[in-house]
Order: sequence, then structure tokens, then C-alpha cells
Amino acid sequence: MAPKFGRDKELHAYREMLLIRRFEEKAGQLYGMGLIRGFCHLYIGQEAIVVGMQMATKEGDQVITGYRDHGHMLACGMHPNGVMAELTGRRGGLSRGKGGSMHMFSKEKHFYGGHGIVGAQVSLGTGIAFANRYRENGNVCLTYFGEGAANQGQVYESFNMAALWKLPIVYVIENNRYAMGTEMSRASAQTDFSKRGVSFAIPGEPVDGMDVRAVCAAAQSAIEHARTGKGPYILEMHTYRYRGHSMSDPAKYRSKDEVTRVREEQDPIDLVRRRLLEKWKLSEDELKAMDSETRETVNAAADFATNDPEPDPSELYTEILL
Repeated sequence: MAPKFGRDKELHAYREMLLIRRFEEKAGQLYGMGLIRGFCHLYIGQEAIVVGMQMATKEGDQVITGYRDHGHMLACGMHPNGVMAELTGRRGGLSRGKGGSMHMFSKEKHFYGGHGIVGAQVSLGTGIAFANRYRENGNVCLTYFGEGAANQGQVYESFNMAALWKLPIVYVIENNRYAMGTEMSRASAQTDFSKRGVSFAIPGEPVDGMDVRAVCAAAQSAIEHARTGKGPYILEMHTYRYRGHSMSDPAKYRSKDEVTRVREEQDPIDLVRRRLLEKWKLSEDELKAMDSETRETVNAAADFATNDPEPDPSELYTEILL
């Protein structure tokens, strides 16, 4: 059974998840209009994971993830204007228009990407955790990757080193069932991803990634485990993405009925919404006002991102390692 949230936590989770949902919907619209180019992977359906995880962190903890990363940025506190402007390749983007959807960073918010190479963030996140241990700063690195990336060799090299040196890291496997377009049972011999660290003595547990309360509770214990010198921990988040792998994926490998069923029965935002209405006695008008406010924020971000100038050509030659 998921732990209980108080009213303030429920409202916080609702607002954060709603911002991610509305932002991603707008990003999908801008992509369809040709204002966002290249790859674009939406986080719609998976919002409870990063919101619940962030609710369990403290200042200084780091986040690193793959290319389905807009939700992580927003949950870390990166401004929607800067995120959206980066998607459209503008000067005001968080990587000055040079990174696009998959490669945004914010040292201020302790967010280290956004990585387009499958599984690359796992070894990089392990390196961040090594730095934390070396500096004895008490910080924990949350390293997100999908069940498809879990089959990459560098993931297990990272597990080995993290366990050997008892690094302060939580590996968060966002299992949305289909990797790019292949159902996990067709590509993975072991489909219980919480057990992927067994041979390295890394503890793990499966979590209902559609319930922000369950995510937060699991995150609290996993982060505490890592922070107190006990080494890495694996959280397998059972979740579901409503859209295709990317904007170019029609997702014909699953039925519309399946998607509809998850939306109607397990939607992470709707679950919180129901509790706000039934338990905390908020009115429909109050929730509509929150949604309206969120849409205004997202629309303002879209306006900024489409009117901001493109980077000066000289930016091509900045921040290059030789």
C-alpha cells in the first residue's frame, strides 16, 4: 500500500506533474508545426517518477538521465522558458540553443543531462557519485535509464564499480515496457529489472511508477541507503508512456485499447486529482484554475521560445574541448 500524503504534498505533486504534462503536450504541438527539429521524446505518462524522486532529495543531490529528459529538467526546477527555447534552438535555451531536446544541462540545478547515447548516462552518473564520495559532500546522484538501456554492457561495468566502492548513487530504471518498440520480454532474459544488481550485491525493488506516493517512499529509503555509505540501490519503476518512443514513432506495436486502459485506470495525474477532490475536498473550479495557470506558464514558454533570436554563428566555436 502506498504511503499517505498530506494535502500540501498532494498539491505539490499535482502541480509539478501537471506542468510536465502540459509542457510535453505543447512541445508535441510545436514539433508538429516544424518549430522543434531533430529528435523529441515525450515524458507523457511517466510524470510521477521524477516528481516523486525529487520530493525525496536534498539540495546538492544530482540528476542525470537519457534523452526522454524534459520532465526531469522541469522537476529539477529549470525554467520552462529555458527548456522550451532549447527545444527550438534559441539563444535563451539552457544550452544556448546548441543542445536541443536531448542535451541540456544546468550546473545551478545539479542537472547533468540529457544524453543521446543509450546507457551513456549510467557510467557518467557513476562518475558523479564517485566524485561525491571523493569529496565527502554527502550528495547522492540519481541516475535514470530505461529497461532497454538496462541491457547495455556499460551499465554492468558501472554497477560493479559502484558496488565495489560503495558509491552514493540510486539507479532508477524507468520501465515503460517497450524500449524503442520491442516489448521487454522479447529482448530481456530477466524481466525483473530490480534484480539486475544481484550479482553485484546491489539491493533493488520494484515500484509502482504511476503512483507518486509509492515513488516518493521508495526514493526516501533508497536515497538514505546511498547517502549513509551503504552503496548503490536500484529502483525499477513500472510505468507507461502514452506516446511513441519519439515523435516519429507511430507506436503500431501496441493497441489503442491498451493505451486507453492505462490512461483511464492508472494515469498518475488523475490519481492525485481524484484524491484532491475526494479526500481534500478541493473543488473542480480550484483544479481548473491550477490547470489554467499551468497552461499560461507553458504558453508563455512557447511564446518565448518562438520569438527568441537564434544563436549567433560564433556560438559554434564556444565551449569546445580540444
